[in-house]
Amino acid sequence: MLNQRLSSYNKVVAIGGGHGLGRVLASLSFLGNRLTGIVATTDNGGSTGRLRQDQQTIAWGDLRNCLSHLTPRPSLSACLFDHRFTGTNELSGHNLGNVILHALDQLCVRPLDAVNLVRTILKINTSIIPMSEASTHLTAIMGCGKKVIGELNVDEMIEAPVALSLEPQVEATIEACLAIKDADLIILGPGSFLTSILPPLLLPKVTEYIRASQAKVIFIDNLTDEYSVANQFSIEEKIGWVNQIVGKDIISDVIQHCDIKSPAVTTKVCSGTKVNFHQFSLVSSHHKGLHDKLALGDAICSVSRFKALKRTA
Repeated sequence: MLNQRLSSYNKVVAIGGGHGLGRVLASLSFLGNRLTGIVATTDNGGSTGRLRQDQQTIAWGDLRNCLSHLTPRPSLSACLFDHRFTGTNELSGHNLGNVILHALDQLCVRPLDAVNLVRTILKINTSIIPMSEASTHLTAIMGCGKKVIGELNVDEMIEAPVALSLEPQVEATIEACLAIKDADLIILGPGSFLTSILPPLLLPKVTEYIRASQAKVIFIDNLTDEYSVANQFSIEEKIGWVNQIVGKDIISDVIQHCDIKSPAVTTKVCSGTKVNFHQFSLVSSHHKGLHDKLALGDAICSVSRFKALKRTA
């Protein structure tokens, strides 16, 4: 069992979506209410996409994923939240967690209220905040000016886009902005670069608060190649994308996996700025595409230089 303690002033914000953000949040869950996840809400596939199309709601899938990663296990509540319906009826393929979040949203004033109710039920201390509480779609702009709308279509692009936007443009959740304002550390990634990491950065208020922040910004690289057009980007190009969207060179450190016995660090110039690349052994023994939670938590604390005490029993 991991016993971890960070100084009380350390507040961490992780930005992204899907399983990547969930893995980061799980690795730092010992922070409790000093940890915040700002979650992309532009997914339009699967159960989430069907709910969005039928009910005109925000995308719940990535929010559910993050909540699921933080849910104490084993427990009946975790099993229920992760349950996916089978069969040939209209419920087939829907995830119960998505349906619960949507149902609570209809009973609440705000989508964030629904998320907080689920956090209470599942006994999750970490804050989980949708990037926006209004429905929007990710849009990619190609070199010829053509627009590709929707995450599913962006993932299937063959030619890399030259820019991204949200349609319609929506407002960032104020709680997300305030979390960024108070953060000592901001984490981007891992995950799908175009469809998980970048969408929250397309909100003007989010980038405004990041530009004004004095927090260290760390980018966590993926363990394996993406099955999307983003696989054409080098890590240096990804850093360039992020810095350009934010309007400031914000990334100072990158965490990468490497099959080495001891951590190593090299410095490269990206977009005219020196960036430290830290190599750790990070792959989970259960799945080569997943970060080991304990190793990832150790790596983040090491790179952030937080005063941490870690012991494994």
